[in-house]
Amino acid sequence: MAPSKANTAAAKFNVRFLLEDKPWATEFKAHPPASELFDIAFDPAAVASTRFKAFVREGAHDFGELAIVTFLQAKFYDKPFVLLPLVVSGNFHHKSVAYNTDAGEITPTTMEGRKFGVRTYSQTTGVWVRGILQNDYGTDLDKVTWVTYEDAHLAEHTDPPNCLRAPGGPKTLIPMLLNNELDGGLLGGNMPDDPRLKRVIADPAGDAEKWEQEHGCRPINHMFVVTKELCNSRPDVVRGMYDMMVKVRTKDNYPFPVGFDGNWEALRLVSKYAYQQGVVGREYAPEELFADAARVLRA
Repeated sequence: MAPSKANTAAAKFNVRFLLEDKPWATEFKAHPPASELFDIAFDPAAVASTRFKAFVREGAHDFGELAIVTFLQAKFYDKPFVLLPLVVSGNFHHKSVAYNTDAGEITPTTMEGRKFGVRTYSQTTGVWVRGILQNDYGTDLDKVTWVTYEDAHLAEHTDPPNCLRAPGGPKTLIPMLLNNELDGGLLGGNMPDDPRLKRVIADPAGDAEKWEQEHGCRPINHMFVVTKELCNSRPDVVRGMYDMMVKVRTKDNYPFPVGFDGNWEALRLVSKYAYQQGVVGREYAPEELFADAARVLRA
């Protein structure tokens, strides 16, 4: 059961906040600014993704970061969360797909018929990588076997037919890849230093730069979300938390848009990719995703 919360405008609200131990967040988490509206109780998890399932299934947090594809699924399945127009993290993903050279050379157009591991099919990095492969390199995603290791954050999600759960009990992607049980994998930033592994996209840095120039954005991984309950009961707290996080997050070299009027092309693209891959049942325009937040923050 969630801890009791004050429900009067005069009382301080204890915000259950999920935020990963990122370098930019270290000082904020150690010494959050004082507020007359709220106190902050940080979740102790150092890696936010370990708590996403509890966030969307159990309502374990009031405010915090969430993978954008997890939010898209929550939106599609009518879960009570609101997306705020502020990015927590993002990265280019051309570098995130690798293969074991023991299987021979693999390019985006020769992935078909191969087995590639990914933590979960609906993982945000996986959706970005597959979307880039499909739309920019012509990869037929349906002809790749995707080996997964965990359930999606949303219980309602069902993997497509060309997904397999890793056999033989609990396993992890990198050992399977190095043991030649997989041809490749979607590794994100976890590329091990092993000479047998190479990138499927031969020039990931150069291609990522061209991608950014073409689309005018960079991929988004995590954004801030808040529960609808808090939006309805304490919009003042939501506005205060949002204003605080804008100041904290945008201090140094922040490369993402802020607010409703920014360039949210990355949201349009990730929604398109998720729909193409069967991760959500429809595409969303950015203004649809921000509709609930606009009502609260612009009040």
